[in-house]
Order: sequence, then C-alpha cells, then structure tokens
Amino acid sequence: MKILIINGPNLNLLGVREKNIYGAKSYEDLLAFCRAVCEEEGAEVEFFQSNHEGAIVDAIQGALGRIDGIVINPAAYTHTSVAILDAIKAVSIPTVEVHLSDVSKREDFRRVSYVAPACIRSFIGLGFEGYREAVRALKEHLASNAR
Repeated sequence: MKILIINGPNLNLLGVREKNIYGAKSYEDLLAFCRAVCEEEGAEVEFFQSNHEGAIVDAIQGALGRIDGIVINPAAYTHTSVAILDAIKAVSIPTVEVHLSDVSKREDFRRVSYVAPACIRSFIGLGFEGYREAVRALKEHLASNAR
C-alpha cells in the first residue's frame, strides 16, 4: 500500500502559528509521526505540502497510477477549492480528509468542506491522531475492496 499525504497552506508553519489551536509540535514532528504510523501499518508514504492550490491539484493528478490512497489536509482550501474536489474525483483514488483542529467549533465558514463529498472518510479535531486514523481507514478500505 502506497499512501500520499498532502498538506495544504500554512501547515508548514505548525509549531509557529496559532499554538492555541494547532499546538506546539512542528511540521517535521507531524511528518515523523506519519512516517511511524505508516511503518506500523505496513504502508509506503510520500509527503507533499504546498501553499498553492494548483500545486496541490498537480500532486493529486500525479498520484494517478502510482498511489493507492491519499490522506489530505487541504487546510484553508477545504472551504474554497472546487479544483481540489474535482481533482480528487477525477483520479478516483480513495481519499481521506483530515483536519488537526475541530473546524466545526471555529468560524462559520470553516464548517463547510468542499472536498468531503469526494472523500471516503473525514477525521476532524483529533490532532496528529487524525492522520493515524486516516491511514487505518485507507488500509481497511483498500483491503475490503481487494476481496
């Protein structure tokens, strides 16, 4: 199983930005956590982070034919990007949405996810653990579809 973990805008500033919302752990800490989870689950992992919507679309399209599942935290693009939604739908790669914070308890505009309709699951407000749950959900989904 090969997984692509995509992180959107400003996630590269974890540990610096809004620690009261996102905590003190860095983006490198998140990557290390995800590497360990993927190793435990027997998955190969690639990472991609960008602050640019088109680059995220390119990464999703570039996964076609070589990636089994995507974990995506589109960050602010969650609430604005039809392009990312369409890219996920176009490649038909099982995708799980993740958000570190509980977006349902934040500003009203954060309660709408444009990407959720194309995703098999969403994990919201679990911090880094949301990524673990996303990898496990992909593993379970891929195993059940292989039968």
